[in-house]
Amino acid sequence: MSEPEVQPTPPAVPPDSVPDAPVRKVVPRAGPWARMRAYLITGLLVTTPALFTIYVAWVAIHFVDTRATKLIPPEYNPNTYLPFSIPGIGVLVLLLLLTLIGMLTTGYLGRVVTRSVDKALARVPFMRSVYATTKQMLTTVLSTSSTSFRQVVLVEHPRRDMWALAFMTGAVNVTLHGKDEELVTVFVPFTPNPTSGFVRLLPRRDVVVLDMPVEDGVKMVMSGGIISPEWLREQVAYVREAPPSPGVDSGAPPPKRARRAS
Repeated sequence: MSEPEVQPTPPAVPPDSVPDAPVRKVVPRAGPWARMRAYLITGLLVTTPALFTIYVAWVAIHFVDTRATKLIPPEYNPNTYLPFSIPGIGVLVLLLLLTLIGMLTTGYLGRVVTRSVDKALARVPFMRSVYATTKQMLTTVLSTSSTSFRQVVLVEHPRRDMWALAFMTGAVNVTLHGKDEELVTVFVPFTPNPTSGFVRLLPRRDVVVLDMPVEDGVKMVMSGGIISPEWLREQVAYVREAPPSPGVDSGAPPPKRARRAS
């Protein structure tokens, strides 16, 4: 019988060369009050927008109902025979009335009446300005083929190197210094009320078009920049965490690029 082979004993490792065990980071748990505060804030964020929307809709419906239901004769009003009032009847009556007016004005007689009203109001000094402005605004906003806000752009306003969010509304061809040049009409809105602002005529080369829907631009203006698109927040984070040198790849996704108006 052969003797069993004896395995050599591995050399002893000095204590200094033994690697330290990984230190486990202990995250302190939030206390009960902190959790209750987080739950309360989450509940407010979830319920406040819905409750506010319902409240505004209820106020608007009640405002219309109290005035439009007077147009219904009592014998045809369902609220006369019920112990409670049905919300929304006034809104339905108003919609039917507006639809009927639209049907009548699309005919020949309706167009004649509309032109007569336009001419009559155009002769009143103060009323003609209000009527013409209101009619033009409603025609622009409610038209199905309207391109009132075409694109979201960046313009240097009110001075160089200070950028403002604006909306491109059109373009005009003018002659400046003996040369024909195309100018872009942009609307620079105020915050938080985007219905007022500045109108600027700028050369097309000075306008930077953003890859952003108009709805996101309006939300950003109304919220003062708090509500911004996800890609814009990623671009800001990418700029803040830029690599120290151009030759180093940080692994971050490249940001979306804005482009000049063409």
